[in-house]
Amino acid sequence: MGPRRRRRKPETPRRRPASPAPAAPRRGPPLGPRRHRVLREIRILQKSTHLLLRKNPFCRLAREICVQFTRGVDFNWQAQALLALQEAAEAFLVHLFEDAYLLSLHAGRVTLFPKDIQLARRIRGIQEGLG
Repeated sequence: MGPRRRRRKPETPRRRPASPAPAAPRRGPPLGPRRHRVLREIRILQKSTHLLLRKNPFCRLAREICVQFTRGVDFNWQAQALLALQEAAEAFLVHLFEDAYLLSLHAGRVTLFPKDIQLARRIRGIQEGLG
């Protein structure tokens, strides 16, 4: 007898390892470095006490509004008065945006819409300085 030939097994295609089941689609902002950068910026701003708006543009706006309400008479402003006005305006706006964002979350959204701000102002009423 001659040499024995070994029979080759038919090659089976290699299988990929089982992948985990696809997760449900995420709701909310996308994950990634951009989101982490935004969250880090929010944390930094919440810890700080500095003003959010630039002083010079705010001063120009305050003076312009003052001229409109005083029929063209230009008043002299003390620096401390403008600073106090800016502090109060920023505190008011931050509180308004907080309330409006809570309303958007209540509606099941992450995006803040103008209608949320309008509703927050309407709910506050005249007592909060919104006539």
